[in-house]
Amino acid sequence: MTGSDSQSSLYRLLTFLSPAFPIGAFTYSHGLEQVIDAGGVSSAEALQSWLKDILTHGAGRSDAILMSQTYRTAFAGSHEGVRDLAELGLALQPSKERHLETSAQGTAFVDTVTASWPPDSQTTAGAVFSSLTFENSETRLTEWPYPVALGLICATHELPEDASLAAFLHSFTANLISAAVRAVPLGQNEGQRVLAALEPVILEVAADAMGSGLDDLGTSTFLADIASMAHETQYSRLFRS
Repeated sequence: MTGSDSQSSLYRLLTFLSPAFPIGAFTYSHGLEQVIDAGGVSSAEALQSWLKDILTHGAGRSDAILMSQTYRTAFAGSHEGVRDLAELGLALQPSKERHLETSAQGTAFVDTVTASWPPDSQTTAGAVFSSLTFENSETRLTEWPYPVALGLICATHELPEDASLAAFLHSFTANLISAAVRAVPLGQNEGQRVLAALEPVILEVAADAMGSGLDDLGTSTFLADIASMAHETQYSRLFRS
């Protein structure tokens, strides 16, 4: 890869994982709003502990594995395999709101990339993208879990897998920290200290995902799952999940 190719990959990765990318990520808290409302997270230390568990035992790890598997399946040219991963990603959601969180973001991500950053359909991964997204395609998918959408698109744009996974987990974590800064509330500096402290965790989970397979999927963050269920009937809400 030349220097200009590296710069182009970095530019696209920064764009796709930017909080300004129009997928509405800022409207979701992954059940964290309910936890804060119940008093389970009321400080930067508690937030850091909660997010570490989500990353290592919850959706952070599970979604990173799904993203990695999608990335590799797309490079192998299997649109059936990517379709199966999309169905699996939706089926794994533990609650209605978490299903909305991943499907709304993933579908918006695919729609935005299709309109603004269409990949080269002549490449192997690009042909998979085309078969699953073109309006008149018989194999078109209309609902996408976010990590599967991101894995496919990172493959079509030939972005490095390790950097893509780290960027995804950083974006996921930063978004939840932003939600906590608003809802606890926490100071901006406290939020950044939490993000800095979680750097080694994020890099470890990204590396672990690259060495994992579908048999390694699974979560054990039951309180987070229950919180996402309880959030649906929470009286006053800032977030959609």
